[in-house]
Amino acid sequence: MLTPEETEALLLSLRVSGVAVLGAFPFALGLGLLLARPGFPGRGLLNGLVHLPLVLPPVVMGYLLLVALGTRAPLGAWLLESFGIRLVFTWEGAALAAGIVTLPFQVRAIRLALEAVDPGLMQAAETLGAGPLDRFVSVTLPLALPGILAGAMTAFAAALGEFGAIITFVSNIPGETRTLPLAIYTAIQSPGGEAAAARLAALSIALAFAGLGLAEWLAARARRLTAP
Repeated sequence: MLTPEETEALLLSLRVSGVAVLGAFPFALGLGLLLARPGFPGRGLLNGLVHLPLVLPPVVMGYLLLVALGTRAPLGAWLLESFGIRLVFTWEGAALAAGIVTLPFQVRAIRLALEAVDPGLMQAAETLGAGPLDRFVSVTLPLALPGILAGAMTAFAAALGEFGAIITFVSNIPGETRTLPLAIYTAIQSPGGEAAAARLAALSIALAFAGLGLAEWLAARARRLTAP
C-alpha cells in the first residue's frame, strides 16, 4: 500500500511523463521527417543536436533550462511578464525537462520507421495521382505507425525515470515537482525511509517493465493492423 504522498508522486509522474511525450511528439515528428531525408542540408549537425540530451548529463540539461527559463533569465522573465508563464519550480517545467531529455527516443524511432518505408510504394501512390500530403497520410504514416508508437512508449518509460534534469530545473517540491525518482531520493535521505525507498523503487521497476512491454505490444498490434 502506498501512502498519500507516494500516491501523489506516482500520479504526478504519470502526468508529467504523459505531457512530456505528447508535447514533444510534434517536434519529434518534424525532426524525424527531416532526418529521414538523405539530402537534407545540415543533416549531420541536426542529428547531433537532437541526440545531445542522450550524451549530456541530465543535470547539465536542467542547468541549461534554468539559465534560459529561470525567472531572472531574459527568456524566462519575458514569458513571465508578458504571458504570466513560469516554468521553473512547476510541474509544467518538469514535463518540459522530461520532454527534452526523452525527445531523442521519439525522433530516432520515427526516423527509423520512416526510412523503412518502401520508396516504391510512394512512387506507386504518386503515379496514381496522390499528392505529397495524401501520400504521407495514406501510405507513409500507417506503415511507420508501429515504430512511432514504440518510440512514444519508450520515451514515456524513460520520462518516468528522469531525475537529474527535473531536480535541477524545478527542484523537489512535494505535490508540485516531486515525481517518483525524486520521492525515492527523498526517502533515502530521510531517517527510517529505507522501506519507502524500496517500495517506490519496486514500483518504478514495475512501471518501466510495463511501459516497455506496452511499447512492444502496441508496435506488434500496429504491424498487424497495417499488414497487407
